Amino acid sequence: MPAQPSTRIALRGDLLDLVADPGFDPGTAGMPPAGVRWRPDHWLLVEDGRIVGTRPGDDPPDDGWERHDHAGKLITPGLTDTHVHSPQIDVIGSYGTQLLDWLETYTFPAERRHAEPAYAVPAAAHFLDALLAHGTTSAVVFPTVHPGSVDALFEAGRARGMRLVAGKILMDRHAPDDLRDDVEQAERDCVDLIERWHGQGRLSYAVTPRFAPTSSDAQLAMAGRLCAAFDGLYMQTHVAENRDEVRWVAELFPDARSYLDVYARHGLLGARSVLAHGIWLDDDDRRALAQAGAQVAHCPSSNLFLGSGLFDWRQAADAGVAVSLASDVGGGTSLSMLRAMADAYKVQAMAGTRLPAWQALWACTHGAARALGLSHEFGHLSDGTLADLAVWDWATGPVARRRDALADDLHQRLFAFMTLGDERNLAATWVAGRPAYVRRGETA
Repeated sequence: MPAQPSTRIALRGDLLDLVADPGFDPGTAGMPPAGVRWRPDHWLLVEDGRIVGTRPGDDPPDDGWERHDHAGKLITPGLTDTHVHSPQIDVIGSYGTQLLDWLETYTFPAERRHAEPAYAVPAAAHFLDALLAHGTTSAVVFPTVHPGSVDALFEAGRARGMRLVAGKILMDRHAPDDLRDDVEQAERDCVDLIERWHGQGRLSYAVTPRFAPTSSDAQLAMAGRLCAAFDGLYMQTHVAENRDEVRWVAELFPDARSYLDVYARHGLLGARSVLAHGIWLDDDDRRALAQAGAQVAHCPSSNLFLGSGLFDWRQAADAGVAVSLASDVGGGTSLSMLRAMADAYKVQAMAGTRLPAWQALWACTHGAARALGLSHEFGHLSDGTLADLAVWDWATGPVARRRDALADDLHQRLFAFMTLGDERNLAATWVAGRPAYVRRGETA
């Protein structure tokens, strides 16, 4: 991780973050629910990369602070994407297939190219710069089966000071020959990568079976052994995304009670497990997730684009399951977490639930950090946390600006920002107190 800046930094703007889960309560007119922290026109003070306090906008800090005046702009914690595929940025917006066909037609050809360091290294840098240009400062990432793709991603993340969770994809069956590994070599590769990268700066390793069909029982058991052998590892995979996939898993693992149970049986369900999608789960599955402390990474854009189904967020939350938000690019059609928030609202509306903007923001800031066990580090604008920040225009373009001007309260304003905004609203991104992206024509 780069050395933290020694200068004192002060950023002025409208500070909005969440200090507790707001649930599904939109609040009353003019009164946000408990957990919402709103400090309009304040200076956020950052020293040595960490937040050290705030003060009112009309009371600027002295000349010992490097001041960045964004009065009238919104400042939030940097956003967190809990499920995204770095190589699939190359196939985003591809036409016409469902999940299993998508893998064969688009995903596997894209991932094959990352076998070569000459391709993987610049691709990883491009991917992380794209995240930063969308206001995303932390991510849980699938690279490829190639160890070199993990090295490239972690090296690029370390250079940028980002919080990344990632690991080599495990696939020893039902995949092209040149993308399959075997249990013994995969274990050696994982151990080598863990020893090289896990816990280095803001980098954490995730044991990463792609999904149950592409790993044998032996490989899933090996993945479980790795999780038990090394402190602080994460586990990431997919679960119950598509009905055809669920049926396939039932055929491949006839002794398992459910798709989720396949992972539980192999020691892959725990507090550091990030399971993408989770659309076709039952009550027993939700209880198991809640008891384990695992999280579901909800991927609304991808679920809509691939026609996978509609995740019931409220049902999961009522069962005690932590839900975070994710882009799932390339099945998802944007790296913007604002687009994911807007799509999540639409998915929940189809299920008869209205998703408040507070809960959507929670799920890709403090809620995501808490589900990852990292809320001491990022996700909110509290003293002592690293200054991972996003600076936004509340509105861009004549329609959004008019809507913003007519908003009656803070929730209306945030909801309009969420539904009408995207990366074009982003003025600057900061990572650990350092500017990591600045829009052309802006100052950090």
